[in-house]
Amino acid sequence: MSTSPSRRTALLVGVSVALLAGCGNSSAAPAASSKVAVVASTNVYGDIVSRIGGDTISVTSVISDPDQDPHSYEASTQNQLALSKAKVVVENGGGYDDFVDRMLTSSGNSSAEVINAVNVSGKTAPKRGELNEHVWYDFPTVAKIADRIAAALGKADPAHAAAYTKNADAFKTDLKPLEAKEAQIKKEHGGAAIAITEPVPLYMTGASGLVDKTPAEFSEAIEEGDDVSPKVLQETLALFTDKQVEALVYNAQTSGPQTEKSEQAAKAAGIPVVPVTETLPSGKDYLAWMTGNVDALANALAK
Repeated sequence: MSTSPSRRTALLVGVSVALLAGCGNSSAAPAASSKVAVVASTNVYGDIVSRIGGDTISVTSVISDPDQDPHSYEASTQNQLALSKAKVVVENGGGYDDFVDRMLTSSGNSSAEVINAVNVSGKTAPKRGELNEHVWYDFPTVAKIADRIAAALGKADPAHAAAYTKNADAFKTDLKPLEAKEAQIKKEHGGAAIAITEPVPLYMTGASGLVDKTPAEFSEAIEEGDDVSPKVLQETLALFTDKQVEALVYNAQTSGPQTEKSEQAAKAAGIPVVPVTETLPSGKDYLAWMTGNVDALANALAK
């Protein structure tokens, strides 16, 4: 779902910046000044760019703290400096990280190649609904983004264009087992009902054939940072007390009193809880993270 003006404003509260340089043998790596400078709005995209770019790029991920709500960040002067030098910028779009566009404009950098993941996805808001902007949980979209990243890096650094394309192809091959796992869940549990706290995982659960039974007013209010009405909260809790769902997929980065009540009700009813996050957990790359998410979902439904 699209992020409201209030949540977009909330993006500007707290700061975390991490420089994620491509790994490699320092004796073989080019000098830092010759590397293609890339800025990614989150470490999710930063990790994907690093996989495709390897040693010949440097990546700054603006949002990188796994313990923080990604809606609670403020871009710093360091971010603006990085954006002013970037050859390639990868943002999510869909209202999730509008600060990237604002700061890129302020930096005076009009030549950077900007990759907007939502635009690449081709996804739009459903009729009378809102766009779910969490497209990094949609593996076919991530494959498209990998191709766009390779093309942008190749344009900025033609000498290594073939390597970027090769790395993107390898990354897309590594995505295939994730899609196969989703297909297996769909085969074994298609039509099973689940609940969520926010729409973060819905592309993954949808591809797995699962049906979200959460009242829209609940998940929308939680995403927007609003209070849930007592009536809607009771309807949501009844999903667990009446055992109408087989799992709760819980955004662990934006927990609060009302989502905690949902988690507690699910556990009390013996309904598995599958925690998910919006940014990479410490020590994991994108593929390992998503493999863990899909496996946890499959295991929860198998109980």
